[in-house]
Amino acid sequence: MTTKQRYTLALQNLALMYPDAQTELEYTDTFQLLVAVILSAQCTDKRVNTVTPALFEKYPTCEAMAKADSTEIFPYIKSISYPNSKSKYLVNCARQLVEKFNSQVPSDVEQLQTLQGVGRKTANVIASVVFKQAKMPVDTHVHRVCRRIGLTKNAKTVRQTEDQLMKNIPLDDVAAVHHQLILHGRYTCKARKPLCTRCRLTDCCVFYSKEINKTPTDTIK
Repeated sequence: MTTKQRYTLALQNLALMYPDAQTELEYTDTFQLLVAVILSAQCTDKRVNTVTPALFEKYPTCEAMAKADSTEIFPYIKSISYPNSKSKYLVNCARQLVEKFNSQVPSDVEQLQTLQGVGRKTANVIASVVFKQAKMPVDTHVHRVCRRIGLTKNAKTVRQTEDQLMKNIPLDDVAAVHHQLILHGRYTCKARKPLCTRCRLTDCCVFYSKEINKTPTDTIK
């Protein structure tokens, strides 16, 4: 099976499995999404959604959060991963937005990455979800799923995964596929026990062919 054939089958079936795929983080504006994505690093969206309502009620804008101290933010997010570091990230990020970007979240990926707590994945999420840019945020789910299916080859880093995906996915489909891959990794192609019996991608999945079905499979060409 060629790379093009594998991508065609995978994208068709991902669309069938997750026709309305979108972020599961809850937010009302760009700043709130930025905060939620920062908090979601190594933490589930479900957990983030349990803490953000109270956090956003107290600090609804970057101006409000910029006036806070990290010790004031901490109690609101103490139940998520790395609350000490993330409390500092949020306050510093809010202050940067106020001081450097006129209280507006920038749309440029490079500018976004100058904000505290914002790496390439977070920047790509904001650019894709809010500003409708053709960006492919790659988290552990996307990285794992693409390796298993065979959409990537020898991609040892998330950036290598991103580059290969961007090379092979039509730009108009990138945003949707990003969400579909995340949901697939979260609910079907799980890290420890992938639910292959309920997956529609078995016909094009390298992992299924080699590890589950125990039949030889073509390598990516």
